[in-house]
Amino acid sequence: GSLHLGAKEKIENQIPRGLILLAQMTSKGTLATGNYTTKTIEMARKNKEFVVGFIGAGSNPEELKKLADQTEPEFILFTPGVKIDSTSDNLGQRYATPEMAINAGSDIIITGRGIYKSEDPLKNAQLYRKQAWEAYIKRKNF
Repeated sequence: GSLHLGAKEKIENQIPRGLILLAQMTSKGTLATGNYTTKTIEMARKNKEFVVGFIGAGSNPEELKKLADQTEPEFILFTPGVKIDSTSDNLGQRYATPEMAINAGSDIIITGRGIYKSEDPLKNAQLYRKQAWEAYIKRKNF
């Protein structure tokens, strides 16, 4: 649907902020694909002054690339479902590596279990940052 104008105006008149729209999901069997994603992109285009970007499916680089290709560069693409050493778990969550997500068009990776369930969370956080940043500067040709 559309952003409710009353709610949007109420939020806009407070502290400046932006909205991130959920365009895709990483869990197996998700319904947030295809037409849902298309409608989400349309909603963002109609509300560029308020929408800052999208959450895309990092675990499916092909779908993430489609989202990146369909959206304007001013939208930031946030990507959950990123994990260095796994492609899925017993909760139905699927994963991609930082490099796979960035190469598919992600601007910012989101990770959880890969850091907080590791033996050394600080070391793993630094490793995620390093891998993602190296992939990003390579993709952007810096």
